[in-house]
Amino acid sequence: TLLHYYTTTLLHYYTTLDSSLIIFFVININIKNKQTKMQPFLLLLTLLQVSARENAVILILCRNSDLSNIRDTIKNFEEMFNKEFGYPYVFLNDDEFTEEFKNTIKAVASTHIDFGRLTEEEFGVPKFIDMPKVNSTMATMKKLGIIYGDSLSYRKMCRFYSGYFFRNPLVTQYKYYWRIEPEVRFLCKINYDPFEYLKENNKEYGFVITLREFMETIPSLYKETINFLQNHRHIIGQPQGNKFIFNKDLTYNGCHFWSNFEIASFDFWRSEQYIKYFEWLDKSGGFFYERWGDAPVHSLALSLFLDKKKIHFFEDLGYTHPPFTHCPSSPSRLKACTCKPKDSIDFAPNSCLKEWLSDVIHSM
Repeated sequence: TLLHYYTTTLLHYYTTLDSSLIIFFVININIKNKQTKMQPFLLLLTLLQVSARENAVILILCRNSDLSNIRDTIKNFEEMFNKEFGYPYVFLNDDEFTEEFKNTIKAVASTHIDFGRLTEEEFGVPKFIDMPKVNSTMATMKKLGIIYGDSLSYRKMCRFYSGYFFRNPLVTQYKYYWRIEPEVRFLCKINYDPFEYLKENNKEYGFVITLREFMETIPSLYKETINFLQNHRHIIGQPQGNKFIFNKDLTYNGCHFWSNFEIASFDFWRSEQYIKYFEWLDKSGGFFYERWGDAPVHSLALSLFLDKKKIHFFEDLGYTHPPFTHCPSSPSRLKACTCKPKDSIDFAPNSCLKEWLSDVIHSM
């Protein structure tokens, strides 16, 4: 019917954030189809919803084999947040998504979804990498029992999330992103828009969990970071004085924002200083010769290049990614949650939250 056509077309423009097309479409409805029963105030409401939503996307990297876990995660995310706020999704994979995968996800998501396949440049091994050396490293790490130590795909993933996720063609139109992974759960109803919070409060990065890195996976990361700073003073200027990442002797303490949860602006990662930093690290080969994670790479960059006032701890968002959980501490907030503060990792020995809070307090 005509009503169904108008509704589905408006929904398409809404989910693709093309408000100019919506305006054009609405004008044509009013001029050419005066017989439509869609009332003007409903069209105006649609326009207001589009203009109110931030230019943001829900970003997910997963494989076809993750279907069951990511389906359950999306169902949870829709219930706790996105069913009300309606942000689009981008799903990325190093292989083609199957029709079963696409149809299953479309059935549980309430908004527009783009599915993309990563290129060899985004999710491959650079030609300059010495694979026999990588294989030797992975064999050694396996013997030592280092988590993901013998995984080449994990190394590719960390490199992708360090230097390519913000450049993928499916996300270049967006300013903000929310990173989600299979098996995560949101434990509290989210009744406000975190993207809007970032924008209105001049924040660029948000986190919920901090951890200490396995230092045996990043033995030369900080050394290469120092080398980069010394060779790029004309770009970096004076590094930020963020004590969150430092021991008393100014060595790296391994503290990082756990990057499987990020609500942030793409702008920081697209900046010249960050791209130059990634390129320096990439050429060193540490993503493969060691096992550098994207979390310490992100955290070092954020701590050195970004004013800590632009980083936000989303204390009020309940979240779990096995085996770690963050639960809000406010009694009033807990009324909308299914977790308990005692479940939080926040003040466990391997958490760095106290270092973060101490640094923030001392900078006030």
